[in-house]
Amino acid sequence: MTTAIDLDHLRGWIGRSETATDLVTAQLVRGLRATLFMDPGTPQRGDAAPYTVHWCLAQPVAPMAALGPDGHPTRGGFLPPVPLPRRMWAGGQLHFHDRLRVGDEVTRTSTIVDVTLKSGSTGPLCFVTVEHATATTRGVAINERQDIVYREAAKPSSAAPPAPRASAAPGQHRRTHFADPVLLFRYSALTFNGHRIHYDRDYVTKVEGYPGLVFHGPLQAALLVEFAATLHRDTAPRTFDYRGVSPLFDGAEFSLNANETPTGLAVWTANAAGVPTMKATAAW
Repeated sequence: MTTAIDLDHLRGWIGRSETATDLVTAQLVRGLRATLFMDPGTPQRGDAAPYTVHWCLAQPVAPMAALGPDGHPTRGGFLPPVPLPRRMWAGGQLHFHDRLRVGDEVTRTSTIVDVTLKSGSTGPLCFVTVEHATATTRGVAINERQDIVYREAAKPSSAAPPAPRASAAPGQHRRTHFADPVLLFRYSALTFNGHRIHYDRDYVTKVEGYPGLVFHGPLQAALLVEFAATLHRDTAPRTFDYRGVSPLFDGAEFSLNANETPTGLAVWTANAAGVPTMKATAAW
């Protein structure tokens, strides 16, 4: 049964805004560096944090009684109450202006800018677009567009293996890691993300119908940003556009890939079979 969606009602959330503050601590920077396969070191006040540390800051905190069966807070509040149970981070865009550093007090202003409805192969898809401005006392450090997609609950037939996707040739630059459940747990903890698809194997396989734990989209993007910066004189791209194209699961090797382009880099993550799971462009 298809869920009825009152798009006009949901679009009433457009223009809603909220502000949150947090502090970039040395312990957070250490933990995120370690999770992103970097040397954790001993961060001191003023030291640069990983480029996407803002995704660990000022995350929504809901009491246990306010969580839904998937571990996300129940619908409503700042985000519109989309009546579709599966919520995923589909992609977005980052504009880097300044580096966040240990000791920075950070203010994030978030605004809902669009709500749209599309039809996909599995049913209706509702996209919510949120813009964030992350600032310190020095000014705006990061402007961001975040695309959130809501989908219908998994149907019994969806547990069947999906049609195979085409693999891609390895990039000119390539690095491999292992998608370990501990890696996913660490990132969930750093971002205070209770979504059960990232750590609860019974839930993700028996309820959501996936073959394994789902690798976070933001974690893939965070790894790609750091990879791109490493390949470009250790500087953040001016803009970074990314979108998820296929789920990535735990229990196997995955790769970070990059090809040089006239404006910067085309970067992507790929599973062990070489199938791209997130694609992005980095421009300087």
